[in-house]
Amino acid sequence: MAPDRRSFLAALAAGAVLPRLARAADGPFERRTVEALVLGTTQDAGLPQVGCYTERCDRGREAHRRGEGRYVSSLALVEPEAERFYLVDATPDITRQIDLITHPAFRRRAGERRPFDGIFLTHAHIGHYAGLAVLGNEGLGIRDTPVYCTAAMADFLSGNQPWAYLVEQGRIVPTPLEPNRVHRIDPLLEVELWPVPHRDEFADTVAFHFRGPTGSLLFLPDIDNWDVWERDVEAAVAAVDVALLDGSFWSMDELPGRSVDEVPHPLIRTTMERLQEVVDQGRGRVVFTHLNNSNPALDDGGPEQAEIARRGFELAREGMRFSL
Repeated sequence: MAPDRRSFLAALAAGAVLPRLARAADGPFERRTVEALVLGTTQDAGLPQVGCYTERCDRGREAHRRGEGRYVSSLALVEPEAERFYLVDATPDITRQIDLITHPAFRRRAGERRPFDGIFLTHAHIGHYAGLAVLGNEGLGIRDTPVYCTAAMADFLSGNQPWAYLVEQGRIVPTPLEPNRVHRIDPLLEVELWPVPHRDEFADTVAFHFRGPTGSLLFLPDIDNWDVWERDVEAAVAAVDVALLDGSFWSMDELPGRSVDEVPHPLIRTTMERLQEVVDQGRGRVVFTHLNNSNPALDDGGPEQAEIARRGFELAREGMRFSL
């Protein structure tokens, strides 16, 4: 590795990456609006999934033709008065799903190649960062955009093509944030990175605990198992106003011939059992996201959706908004 690249990566790991860094929370919020907008709700490969011709995937295709389809799990954080916009995970569906951000300032800023004030990345699986590709030279050509992530994820982006080219061109600025510490991103927004156990082949995985002037949100689309998390999931959910949680599978019967060890995720039914008391007592709002194409909870009007609603839980849908 060249000395200048080693120096750059060392600076990344130390957090010394250009002046547009988050800073520690050090004062009260400005009392203005922050909204979390759901841009996508499915697992990394989407619905329909590539090569999938089941009835569910065909319904997904038809929904897209009507303009009502689902996209890969993602959020936008919108500060409408301040005209600031953040992306939470950059998915393969990014081209169409950011059309859900209808604020005129966002579209004007896209024309100026600076639509986002920052991008938050949970981890290095395809559904969560591959969308960066179309923000580069062959696509939108963004400029000097902080990418908030862990030091390991920043190293991955800076040390592997084509992502390193985005860094070298000044398209993205990997901006590592120390986990388990509150960071003030701007006068209206704070974030804390909570490490979660997940298949970390290339980097590591975090959930984001976002806090605005009036509310808080946990975005945790991927985890292997609640039992191996260093945090207590019941306490984590009770600590926020809304928790968007991993809802990849309803049952392992969805993947015949495969072991849960290959694609570890907590089942929706397991999570509901775990969090039922928290929801019943009104101590937490749980919304499932990141649903696999095999998950019957995707079937509108089906018994799985009915059970989720009956038990006081929710399913994320594109266009849902949560006030922070």
